[in-house]
Amino acid sequence: MAKPDNRADNQAHLQEHIDHTLANLREAEDYLDEHAREITTEEKQRIEAKNDRRQESIKSFIAEKKDEAQQ
Repeated sequence: MAKPDNRADNQAHLQEHIDHTLANLREAEDYLDEHAREITTEEKQRIEAKNDRRQESIKSFIAEKKDEAQQ
């Protein structure tokens, strides 16, 4: 049996996703700051690309949270 669609806590869940993604982004930035000279260019680019995707995800989460607030 399928669960009913309960959207009451969507904003809270979205905020948790935002907070978690921001924490990962900051952790990766700190890692780059501390180890930039020790890692390969390829690894640095991979981390930076992942952080770019994280920033896009955060923007999407924020937009979705605003939509939820209007409903």
